[in-house]
Amino acid sequence: MRVADFDYALPEELIAQRPADERSGSRLLHLDGPSGALEDLAFADLPSLVGAQDVLVLNDTRVIKARLAGRKSTGGRFELLVERIVSEREAIALVRASHSPPAGSMLLVGDDLRIEVLAREGDLYRLRFHDATVSDALERHGAVPLPPYIARAPETRDAERYQTVYATHPGAVAAPTAGLHLDRPMLAELARRGVRIARVTLHVGLGTFQPVRADQVEEHHMHRERFQVPASAVEQIAGARAAGGRVLAVGTTVLRALESAARGGRLEATAGETDLFVYPGFRFRVVDRLLTNFHLPRSSLMMLVAAFAGLDHILRAYAHAVEQRYRFFSYGDAMLIERAA
Repeated sequence: MRVADFDYALPEELIAQRPADERSGSRLLHLDGPSGALEDLAFADLPSLVGAQDVLVLNDTRVIKARLAGRKSTGGRFELLVERIVSEREAIALVRASHSPPAGSMLLVGDDLRIEVLAREGDLYRLRFHDATVSDALERHGAVPLPPYIARAPETRDAERYQTVYATHPGAVAAPTAGLHLDRPMLAELARRGVRIARVTLHVGLGTFQPVRADQVEEHHMHRERFQVPASAVEQIAGARAAGGRVLAVGTTVLRALESAARGGRLEATAGETDLFVYPGFRFRVVDRLLTNFHLPRSSLMMLVAAFAGLDHILRAYAHAVEQRYRFFSYGDAMLIERAA
């Protein structure tokens, strides 16, 4: 399967640079996977599309201030983006500098933070934080890691808007962006209608922005991400199924967490790491409906939604979204997709 098959033309001006004024103020494109039918809606219409017996599954990860900048001990400048925290004082990170820092070298942030380069691990580096824990250092010196296609510096507002209202467990370097549309009044309305609300955790890593460099889809490998599907979520999903309800995943990260926890054949409470790569031909075991944003051309997330709804239907939906001037990517509009099969 060719990566080029997942390409589409996107005018640059449709890439959302800032969020909508209100979280639930975006547009919503409803795609019926079995038929390919499209419906243009407002995100505020979502509660009317969710059945009382359904379960809405959220990713409660919290975005950390993962971007640090400083100078190397040799004098050159660097910028790093923490990909994941592996212990109290060690992290895996992407480091950008004019010359790759060798093992044993020191990176300096401000006047009070030294970060030692322990080793290179593929495109990333293993780092040791000497004067503070990783979490404390990021909280004190870090910046919000906005995606590379947002062509501006972080603003004060981003600290709140690039975070879901239910974010609980710190560890993500990118937001689970489908959840950015949900505000507390809408969640309360869904609960009032009887919709079950379950939570899982998947700490979004750098892989969400990594381009697929292979020519063939099957040659691509995903970065590993930490996740947890607790017993409470399994029970909520089982209850919805028993009542004839459907599983609505809020975001591709929720879908990957749930389907990772069901790789043995049925959904089980699970904690660990996943490198699950979903592309056409994947057999879905858990998720019936997917709430998601619009994704980058040729990306692993385009392949995931194509697996969920069918490649032809997704490409037609994206062409429609471009024609109708939907806003794309992290701060853009949303899609509700019904699984094709």
